[in-house]
Order: sequence, then C-alpha cells, then structure tokens
Amino acid sequence: MENYSSSENSQPIDAVIAWVDGSDPRLAEKRSRYIKGTVKSPGSSAHPTRFASINEINYCVLSIFKFAPFIRNVFIITDGQDPDIYEDIKKHFPERLESLKIIDHTEIFEGFEEYLPTFNSISIGNMIWRIKGLSDNFVYFNDDTFLIKTTTPEDWFINNKPVLRGKWVPAPLFRILWKGIQITVNKHLLKKTDYEPRTSFHMGQWNSASLLGFKYRYFTNSHTPHTVEKKTVESFFKRNKTILEQNISYRFRHSRQFTFIALSNHLQLMAGNHHIAKPGLAYLQPYNRYKNYLNRKIKYLENNSEIKFLCVQSLEMCAKEEQEIFFNWMEKILE
Repeated sequence: MENYSSSENSQPIDAVIAWVDGSDPRLAEKRSRYIKGTVKSPGSSAHPTRFASINEINYCVLSIFKFAPFIRNVFIITDGQDPDIYEDIKKHFPERLESLKIIDHTEIFEGFEEYLPTFNSISIGNMIWRIKGLSDNFVYFNDDTFLIKTTTPEDWFINNKPVLRGKWVPAPLFRILWKGIQITVNKHLLKKTDYEPRTSFHMGQWNSASLLGFKYRYFTNSHTPHTVEKKTVESFFKRNKTILEQNISYRFRHSRQFTFIALSNHLQLMAGNHHIAKPGLAYLQPYNRYKNYLNRKIKYLENNSEIKFLCVQSLEMCAKEEQEIFFNWMEKILE
C-alpha cells in the first residue's frame, strides 16, 4: 500500500463507519422482540427510520476513496450484515478492494457480550476503538456523511493530534431544567412510571463534558467525520470500565447516555489539544422541501470551496426522483 502520510502526520489513518440495513427482516424481527421484551419506552430511538438504508453506505465509502486516498483501511461495523458494495468499489477504485473490512458487533463487544444485541448507535460508538488492527488515529463516519471535495491528512490530524471541528457553547441549562420538568410531570404527576425523555444530540454531548468535570461550557460538534486518537479513549475506558458498561447497557438510545465523540473531544481538550476548526460541513434535509431544493443546494455545494463534508438526513423518506438527483450527483463527482 502506498504511504500517503505527510511529514506532519507519521501515523496511518483509518476510517470507521457504523452501518445497519433496517430492511433486513431478521434484524427487524430481533429489534421488535427486544422492544416488546426488554424496553418499555424506546420512543423515537426505536423508530424504523433510524435503521433505514438506501445504499448511502456505497457513496460514503466511495467518497472516502475518492477524496481521502491517504485513508489506509475502511472498517464498516455491522450486526451480522454485509453492505455488499464490492462491485461499486471494483467499478470506481478496484485497487482499494482489500482496504474494505467488515466488522461484526461481536468483535467490538468481545468480553461484553451480555449487551448484545444492541440497536443503539451511541452504545456501538463507545466500542469502535476496540476494532482489531485499527490505527491509533482514525476518523468515524455515520453512513449518511460524505466527502465531496479533496481532503488532506491535516484536515483531520495535525502532528498526529485530532483536529476538533466545533465550538464552545454555554452549559445547556434550559435543556437540563426542561428535562427535569418533563420527568417530574410524567413520572410523579401523571404516574407514567416508565417515562423516559427523548434523547438529545446536545444533551449527549453535555453528558460527556459533565462526566469529565466541565461545569459552565462544553464543546459541541456537528455531523462531520469525527477524528479520534485511540490511545486516549482506550486509556480512559480501561480506567473506567464501570462507566463504559453503564453507557453500553442500553439497547436503545437513552437520555442518560454520553456520546463517544464528545467524550473523545473533551479528553483531547483537557490534554491541551488546541487544534480547533470550523465544521466545513453542509446539511441536506431534502424530505418535504420545496421544488428544486436539491438542485439549488447542489449548486451551492459546488460553488463553496470551504465545504468538504456533507450530511444528508432522511433521504430514505424522499421520493425516488429526489433520491436519484442526489445519487446521480454523487456519481458525477466520483467520476
């Protein structure tokens, strides 16, 4: 394999993608069994659209090979599934076939098998550093996140330390207060003893910061590809096995959980990492939008050189015509 590392970054960089095919009837049956059997109120965290897949994973992987050729391996984490994207890789990047590795949940949960099966991306995220052979520096993707312009190792790591994409914000006092009110009203006044508030993207990040002793502010990240230094999080979890086990014990998302990326970011900040950058990200939310929304957004992406990362949400809910507009554009930029 060609050495793509720069003089500043001497270590290899891998990519990790969490993926699930929610249309798999075996997975749907297993999820349904645990909703009925062990989870009282999973709410939106168990909604089928959370597990939906319309082959975004193909374009996620291909975009990495196209716009980040220095990535050594791409690991896809699955639950007994295979995205079967080999023909697409052969078509566009045949030389990278051996770079793709499929990793089952049983590998990363080795020694913690009692918490499987899990349908919780937060729990899965907490275990990705346990992939065998994973580089010390790696980048974590959701399967609805894509690269759309050329990137360099220094977009993600500087002197082998992660570039943190986000900003400092005040502690979410209103969210904390509102959560407490919801719990009090539902559990004590309405007697809904099994009530659990909905999970929150920001509260999951705050839970990470609070766990590490932050009191007045926290560092919030967006849905960009996330940079991680494995040895830092590995050291933390080895010292705090009970905290790890508590966090991965929820089969569906739970409001008490902290998020892995936010934990990693705050550990970096505590260690003196000052490599902070803007997100460089655009969101596409094409479902139920005005006519020509996608074409206008695509033109904006093409004309904005600062945007290298793209997150497309709820594409599986869009009409086929809209999906084709997006995927045809991805095919175009991959060529």
